[in-house]
Amino acid sequence: MHVVFLLIIGAAAGFLATRFMRVEMSTLATVMVGVAGALIGGMVIRFLLAASGALAGLVGAVLGAMVVIWVVQRLRS
Repeated sequence: MHVVFLLIIGAAAGFLATRFMRVEMSTLATVMVGVAGALIGGMVIRFLLAASGALAGLVGAVLGAMVVIWVVQRLRS
């Protein structure tokens, strides 16, 4: 069940991050960026804020996905 939850949060985070940063990606790339962001951002936010719950995880996932998108854009150029 944890993997399904991670995919759902990752898809939402990837979607929001691509919209905030005005980037066009395929659906699979969006989900992959969101999952990577969820893993990175979720751990960082929970560590820094010592907060738990879906809202902190979603915020961390969106921030993490935005960082991943930024890194990918820098590597491509």
